[in-house]
Order: sequence, then structure tokens, then C-alpha cells
Amino acid sequence: MRGLLLALLLLAAAPLRAQPALVAELAQASVEITTGFTGASILVFGTAARPIGPNGDEILVVATGPGQPVVVRRRVQVAGLWVNGPAARFPDVPGFYAIAGTRPPWEMLPEPERQERRLGLDALNLRGTGRQAPAFRAALVELKQKEGLWAEQASPVAVAGGQLFHARLPLPDTVQTGDYTVQVLLVRQARVVARQELIFRVERVGTAAQINALARQAPALYGLLCVAMAAFAGWIGSILFRRG
Repeated sequence: MRGLLLALLLLAAAPLRAQPALVAELAQASVEITTGFTGASILVFGTAARPIGPNGDEILVVATGPGQPVVVRRRVQVAGLWVNGPAARFPDVPGFYAIAGTRPPWEMLPEPERQERRLGLDALNLRGTGRQAPAFRAALVELKQKEGLWAEQASPVAVAGGQLFHARLPLPDTVQTGDYTVQVLLVRQARVVARQELIFRVERVGTAAQINALARQAPALYGLLCVAMAAFAGWIGSILFRRG
């Protein structure tokens, strides 16, 4: 009996397990690209141990896609014709980049830390070869934004009940396959105090996957089939217009 009472006293005196400062999750672990794929969105949600909002904690969500090489060319006019001119090659460009927060990152963090963490399009590490004029970098950023592949404050992080948050990150229909990383950062008094990393995969399925596999494994056959299908479509069109 004395042993049981001693155990209860020790349990009561023990400190409660601390609640994690940040807990985040994705609503889905994969995005499937089919032949009718028109885009999708990734829902990120979670909770913080302390209240989120003015004078409290803040949330940043950053999604990054697989890197890929990109060549940016300048078109120049020669003898009345537009031709490819100077170019810059960027060997490792994020195929997708989206950032959302309760506020923009440049309002939450000191500039050195924001640049170090690559938070914002102007903070991306876009080192290229060839022409290094700022205009090439600016053209690359503008191109990715027009394609919907890069976005700042894509959608604001919404807060409910003071400690629950969620954000939707849009994925355009041109998004590439591969593994994507989502970082959820908890900012307190202009410092990142907690971080959680999540992963989701974009993959082709069904007919889209078969077509992609054929294009990679047998490009010559794929080209012939495309030509044959185009010729067949043209032939059908000529018959229909002739009858009309």
C-alpha cells in the first residue's frame, strides 16, 4: 500500500510532457497526373502550442519542387529577323516554388536570415553560367511566375481558434513529376523556433504514365505515332469538310 501511494505521489509530482511547439501535416501524400489533369492544390494544416497572430507566433509554409536546368535566351533582331542571342544557363532551378505565411517573410524575419533560408523569390540561389546580367535572372523569375510554377503569398495562411492553421498551395497543370518538399516554419519574435519538413510526390498514372514511358523508352516510335495520329486527324477533318 505504501508503495502504491509513493508511486502516485511521484506521478503527480512529475512534469507534464511538453506539447510540441509545432505540428504540421499534409492532407495528401501524392498528386496523380492523368490525361485530363488540370492542376491541383496541396493542403497543409497544423497547430502551434502558442497563439498565432498579432504579437504571437507566426507561420511560414514553403514548397519546393525538383531542381532542373533552365536556359534563358534573349531574342535579338538581325536583318529584320528575330534570332536567339545571348543566353544564360541556370543548372539547378526549382521546378516549383511557393511560399505562404501569416505575413510575408520579409515582414517576419531579419533580412540576413531570410536570405540564408531562401525565403522569397529574390532570395533563391539562382547562379547561372554565361551572361550574368540581372536581366536574365529577372526574366527567369517572370517566366516561372507566368507559368504558375513560382509564387509568393500564393494563398495566405489562415488561422482558426488561435492555434490551428492551414494553407492551400496551387499546383498548375504543367507541374513536373518527382518528390516535393514542404517546410513549415514557426516564427517567434523574428526568429525561427521550430521547423517541420513534409514530403509529397507528383506522379503520372494510367494512360498519361504509359505515354510518358513510351516517349522516354522509345522516342522514335513515339514520334512516328504522333505523326500518324496527326495525319489521321487531318484526313478525318478533310472528309468532314468535304461533306459539308
